[in-house]
Amino acid sequence: MESNTLFNRLWLDYTASNPSARKIVDLFTAEGELVINDHIAFRTLDDPRISLETIARTFVRQGYKPAGEYEFKDKHLFARHYELTGVDDAPRIFISQLIMADVSPFIRKTLQEALDRVPQDEFSGEDLVFAKTLFDPLSYDVYSMLREESEYAAWFYVFGFRANHFTVSVNSMKKYDTLEKVNELLKNNGFVLNTSGGEIKGTSDDLLRQSSTMADIVCIGFKEGAFDIPCCYYEFAQRYTLPDGRLFGGFIARSADKIFESTNFYRRKEG
Repeated sequence: MESNTLFNRLWLDYTASNPSARKIVDLFTAEGELVINDHIAFRTLDDPRISLETIARTFVRQGYKPAGEYEFKDKHLFARHYELTGVDDAPRIFISQLIMADVSPFIRKTLQEALDRVPQDEFSGEDLVFAKTLFDPLSYDVYSMLREESEYAAWFYVFGFRANHFTVSVNSMKKYDTLEKVNELLKNNGFVLNTSGGEIKGTSDDLLRQSSTMADIVCIGFKEGAFDIPCCYYEFAQRYTLPDGRLFGGFIARSADKIFESTNFYRRKEG
């Protein structure tokens, strides 16, 4: 699959469950901005059938190479980001995985047994990044119990293999060239921002500042009935230059830790 086709398909799938992202792009476009994607993120488990390396294969075939590793001890996560060397506007790929040895027996048993029930050839195809959840039927009771320990595990159980978020490159903007300006525009137009750790995570000294919306609320059919839960979100990244004049291309773990919480369970206020 060619790179443009791959990313266009990921974008269409992502916006189908996160219509706020398309509204935000339309908002920026109406303001005369050209929206460039900084990075795309995926979530998975460290089970070898669906590990970070398994998800990365799709992008490695396009020429992407590992460029940074990150640990999130409190959330029991490990992550790696990939870059396409020599292509300045190619989006980075950020893939995280839940470390199964570090979570409760309930999470391990629930997710591993669910994976065992999936036809195993589902894990080997090029289209795994588009597969969404492979668990059927979904249980709201299981989702709720997973969420008590790990919002990440609960999110993966329901939404599975898909782009968890896309990210606007604030550096590509002209009028809205700082996160402060971006966030103000978003709030003025009714979008809910993730305030965990502050609206803006990171500083210029970190060489990366980030903000994000809270995930769109979507209705999911569980075996117990239909329930509204958070799905995907949109992120905004402002990068700073290294001493050699290049933009910093990595990530800051303590900031990303708070960005993960954009999918934490919440109830959107009406009106």
